[in-house]
Amino acid sequence: MFKYIFIFIFFILLSNTQASNKEKIIEKLQNTKNLNFNFEQNINGKIEGGNCTIQYPKKIYCKYIKNNKILVSNGKSFVVKTESSFYRYPLEKTPLNLILDKDFLIKKIHNLREKILDESYINFTIIEDNNEIHIFFDNKTFNLIGWQTKDIYQNINVTYLSSIQENKQIEKNLFKLPIQN
Repeated sequence: MFKYIFIFIFFILLSNTQASNKEKIIEKLQNTKNLNFNFEQNINGKIEGGNCTIQYPKKIYCKYIKNNKILVSNGKSFVVKTESSFYRYPLEKTPLNLILDKDFLIKKIHNLREKILDESYINFTIIEDNNEIHIFFDNKTFNLIGWQTKDIYQNINVTYLSSIQENKQIEKNLFKLPIQN
């Protein structure tokens, strides 16, 4: 009998810990208007890095360290521009449409089961509109620290965030889409 009571209490404590993590992540997201961070992106073994600013909902500006590449979303369209190329996509056709929508993330996190990885990371897997997105949060700060997706060409894209700053002042025209040369 004692064994069953112990197991029951263990599961209650485990579920309270998970609820607590979810609540802290949701609270963190709710209080975040924007993020600035350094990133490292691995797309099928090709590693690039730079700095990004996200403003909720659905805006992002990233400047890559090498090759003068920028990535911009104004909330509707998504542009990737390098010195030699220019690509424009509807944001809704990319996984970033979901990642950059904190209300969507909050709603999904409420209903998803978390996974603790190496006691350092909290992972949620979201499956939506033929996208499988793995979202990662720090287990101590509850900051968003990365994601894994497949891009429109079915390349696996893993993005790690570091040096995260929240709710900083942002340039007014930062999310203005560049024009094609």
